[in-house]
Amino acid sequence: MSRLFRSLQAKYMLIIFVGLVLIQFTYITLSLVLTIGINFRREAADGMPSAQQIEKDWHEAAGSLTEVTRESVLELFREWKTRYPEASMFWVDEQGDLAVELDASESLPTSWSASYTAAFIKERYGGDPFTVIAFAGDEGGSGFVVFEIDRRFFLSDYALLYEEYAEWIFAALILIILLFILISYMFFRGIRKRLVQLQEAMSIRDVDGLPVPIDVRKQDEIGQLEQSFNEMIEELKESKRREQEEEQLRRELIANLSHDLRTPLTKIRAQAFTINKENLSAEGRRAIEAMESSVVSMDRLIDNLMAYTLLMANKYQYAPRSTDVLRFVREHLATWYPLFEREGFEVDVDLAPLRVSHWEIDPIWMGRVLDNLFQNVLRHAKQGRFVRVSTETTSAYDALVIADRGPGMGSGSSEEKGAGIGLSIVDRMLLGMNLHWDVHSDVSGTVVQIKRIYDLDDLPPASRSH
Repeated sequence: MSRLFRSLQAKYMLIIFVGLVLIQFTYITLSLVLTIGINFRREAADGMPSAQQIEKDWHEAAGSLTEVTRESVLELFREWKTRYPEASMFWVDEQGDLAVELDASESLPTSWSASYTAAFIKERYGGDPFTVIAFAGDEGGSGFVVFEIDRRFFLSDYALLYEEYAEWIFAALILIILLFILISYMFFRGIRKRLVQLQEAMSIRDVDGLPVPIDVRKQDEIGQLEQSFNEMIEELKESKRREQEEEQLRRELIANLSHDLRTPLTKIRAQAFTINKENLSAEGRRAIEAMESSVVSMDRLIDNLMAYTLLMANKYQYAPRSTDVLRFVREHLATWYPLFEREGFEVDVDLAPLRVSHWEIDPIWMGRVLDNLFQNVLRHAKQGRFVRVSTETTSAYDALVIADRGPGMGSGSSEEKGAGIGLSIVDRMLLGMNLHWDVHSDVSGTVVQIKRIYDLDDLPPASRSH
């Protein structure tokens, strides 16, 4: 039950309920207060006669005048004025002249013709003010007397309340509605503010790249969402910690396996060398050569695996220095030339000058990049028997280009398969040296570009205009 009362739905329903009660309370209170005020001003309202009674009494009073004179008519008017202070009265004598008037509500003509009198009676019949016309005297030959009073005099207290104070009541109700709207706005504004804070917390990351926890201040639906968000962060942190531990164990396992596998490989290579000295048949020598080739390949794979593990752990030493990249490529290619020649490759070298000949690279890293790319050509492009090492210069970059005429990386016709660790090492090492690389491969061959992309400030003054 307590959880229900803490919910946003219950809070908003409470706001609606309080708003409705407040409107009704205000309406009733205003009605009572204003009614009391009206009754206070009309203390004698309970004894007030009806319109029919006033009309009857006025006729009787006018007909009871035995002598119709100015003084007797004034006396009658004053008596009725005492009873009905809001009323107005006047007497038109038998000659049609306005003889007496008392608090007339409008300007009356001094002379009344028959047509004007008929028009006056027609206008006042059933209209406002309430008008009673009676002959003066019992004979009816002394003119007529008129009694007028505002029809509001006959309205009930509540009718007067609505008529006289409707604007105040309406203003009070509008005020209550505006207050309800304001409270609702503040309620939803608070909800939106908390949701925005939650959204901002989701976008902020700590040093591990995880969202930061958020303070839980209320136990409503949003508070439960915030609590779930914090629990998710804790689960992510725990998962991250386990992942790091597993990654560390995996790296240690790979390092240990790499070290342990090198020892038997060295023994296998030594035994193969010893066997090769014996008097073997041609088939036996081919088997020994295949075994030595497999040992070399396995040693290279172990070396790549070890290097990749160190790179992923950011423990592979990086020592960049300014290096003449063309000279470096020539010297490194010279170590691979015998291997290409043994496999029957045509080697085409076209290293034209670059716009900037010295690159800030780590020679060991760059050497491993070239080794992996050349090894990839030997493994997967034997059918083409061709490799080209050249340079390319544009307005935006300098590039080293290694091209072959193999079946392409996606053809699946290579005689050797691998897990792609060598190219992964190339990617991470080039990225670490702020170099880019592009690979274009199809059935006609593969082209690898190692690019150094320049900003204008990187170029020497003589090269900026090209």
